Amino acid sequence: MTSARAVRRPGAPSWVIRLVVVTALVGVGGGIGGALVYLALHAIQHLAFGYSEGSFLEGLQEAPPVSRVVALVVAGVIGGVGWWLLRWWGRRRPDHAVVSVEASVGGRRMPGIVTLVNAALQIVIVGLGASIGREVAPREVAALWAGWLSDRAGVTARERRILVACGAGAGLAAVYNVPLGGAVFAVEILLAEVSFATILPALATSAIAALVARIVVPANPLYAVEQVPLSPTIVLWSVLAGPLLGFAAVGFVKLVGFAQRHRPKSWGILIVMPLVFAAVGVVSLWLPAILGNGRSLGQLAFTAAMPVLLIFAITVVKTASTVGTIGAGAAGGTLTPSLAIGAGLGLTIGALWNLIWPGAPLAGFALIGAAAFLAVTMRAPFTALVLVMEFTNQGLQLLAPIMLCIAGAVAVGYLMERGRVTGVA
Repeated sequence: MTSARAVRRPGAPSWVIRLVVVTALVGVGGGIGGALVYLALHAIQHLAFGYSEGSFLEGLQEAPPVSRVVALVVAGVIGGVGWWLLRWWGRRRPDHAVVSVEASVGGRRMPGIVTLVNAALQIVIVGLGASIGREVAPREVAALWAGWLSDRAGVTARERRILVACGAGAGLAAVYNVPLGGAVFAVEILLAEVSFATILPALATSAIAALVARIVVPANPLYAVEQVPLSPTIVLWSVLAGPLLGFAAVGFVKLVGFAQRHRPKSWGILIVMPLVFAAVGVVSLWLPAILGNGRSLGQLAFTAAMPVLLIFAITVVKTASTVGTIGAGAAGGTLTPSLAIGAGLGLTIGALWNLIWPGAPLAGFALIGAAAFLAVTMRAPFTALVLVMEFTNQGLQLLAPIMLCIAGAVAVGYLMERGRVTGVA
């Protein structure tokens, strides 16, 4: 049987040039898509809550409290109608149903208009305050572009798979300015293959996307966190807290799975989503940090800007509001909500630990907790580690305790999943 390498050998130079050009264009498209998502999201937030400077949480607190409820109700109506129409159309025309990034990496084609509308709905509801992650939208847009470009370039099925995954990683890299995180996400989660054929295009596309998007996306880290020194107390805490955080993360994953299985299947979304969003809006009158993709809660936890018990309460309510938003039928991600919840739990457990062995900054506990919780919910320890380090611009001094905590959390997650599958308690 003739191999693909043998077939291409006569035209190898032109093939290499074509693949390099396509890879670069995937990165450029991912960067443009991420930049557009960033601009659209912030434009909606500023328009909805009437602020021009400062963080989203500051904008919420300066705006009239009733605007939170109004914005969430509007988001529920827009999302309910939009996703009902998309899913109704997908049932009538299966070839026009929403295709996930994972399915596209597997070979399915993403319908252009449907994918863009699905991404736009996510941006709109998150901009209006819905409690769900925004990271799926830029991944879908970039994966759509990568798939379309790959089809036009005539690459092989394997090359297309790699380029679509790299495109999705580039979209993530662009919108959050995490070039290494985007590359690791593509390789570890979407491709699950470490080789030159996957690593090189992943690094290239994510780097290009981040550089292109930096025209509008700030170069500063997503979270402002103090540099935390390494200490014996934080190392021991990381070993002990890892299993606890892993157990909590598995619980969150199960809640999200339950919500996805029981979300409205048809016209019920027209009623359920506005009601659930309105309820979240009412709760936000007292706890505004539960709104949005989770960045507000994450920043509060990293800086311990409020009493620890209050941040823990916000963490619990944020968990419920995110699960409720998904259960209401919304599409979106759980990356930033997971990071925020993990940071809140890490801060809380760390504050209790400081009563026994004081001395470590609370920011360190929140940061390590965020990484461990995210590693379990994403089932991707390396991606979680890199993302948290890039999100917070943290130095290597905490690398060892973060790795220890992630190892403990992921081990618990693996054992619980294995026990569920095999029927062991």
